[in-house]
Amino acid sequence: MNHEELAARLSKAVAERTAIEPLSDEYPDLDLEAGYAVQRVLRDQAGPLAGWKLGVTSRAKQAQVGVSAPVCGFLPAAAALDLGEPLRAGELIQPRAEPEIVFVLGRDLSGAHCTAVDVLSATSGLAVGIEILDSRFRDYRFTMADVVADDTSAARYVVGTPVPPAGVDVRLVGVVLEKNGELVATASGAASLGHPAAAVAWLVRRLALSGEGLRAGEVVLSGGLTAATPVASGDVVTVSIDRLGTVELPVSE
Repeated sequence: MNHEELAARLSKAVAERTAIEPLSDEYPDLDLEAGYAVQRVLRDQAGPLAGWKLGVTSRAKQAQVGVSAPVCGFLPAAAALDLGEPLRAGELIQPRAEPEIVFVLGRDLSGAHCTAVDVLSATSGLAVGIEILDSRFRDYRFTMADVVADDTSAARYVVGTPVPPAGVDVRLVGVVLEKNGELVATASGAASLGHPAAAVAWLVRRLALSGEGLRAGEVVLSGGLTAATPVASGDVVTVSIDRLGTVELPVSE
C-alpha cells in the first residue's frame, strides 16, 4: 500500500468536507504501524505543530476494540481555536465534542522509560480542553488502524487558561460536559488510563520509538473523558473541571 496515496485520500476528504469509506475496506491488512505511517505523512504536511493528543485511553474502550494501549495523534497549530472563537461547523464533516484535561509542558520531555511522575514534574500548567473530533470516515465506522491514519479524528480544539499543577490530583477532579445548558455526561480524571499523566507518559514512550519527544510549550490533550457528543450550528458546548475552570465553545455555521 502507498502511504502517501492514503494520506492524500484523507486530505481530499477534509478539503471537500465529504466522508469516505474506511481505508481498511480496500486494504484489510492495514495495521496500526501502517496507520501511523499514513499519519506521519499528514503530519509532515500539516505545518507547525502545537502538540499532541491521545485516544482510546479508557481501559473499557481498549477491551471493547481489542487493543491494550492508547493511540495518539498530532495537533496542528492551525487547528487551535481561541477562547471565545466559535467552532465553524460548516468547515467540518460530522463534528463531535469531548472534554479533555490538557497538559502544558514546561520543559522538554523524552525517553523510553518516562513515567507519570516525570510528566507531572515537566508540566507547567493544567487546563480545561474541548476537543472537536471529525472522522473522515462515514458514520464514524473504522478500525483502529483507520483512525490512527486519520490522525485519531483530530479536527479542532480549544484550551482554557492553564493553572499551576501543584496540589491538583488530576485523577480525582470532576468533569462535567454540557450542551445548550443541559447535562450530557460526567466523569473524573481517572477515566483517562487511570491517571491522565500516565496517558501522557505512554505518549512520550511511544514518541521515543521514533527518536522524538515532547517540547516545552507544547500541549497534550490527555484523552477524552466522556463519550463524544455531536454538535451543530447554534449549539454551545461547556466543559467544567474542578480546580481547572470552565471553557465554553459556541458553534456557528
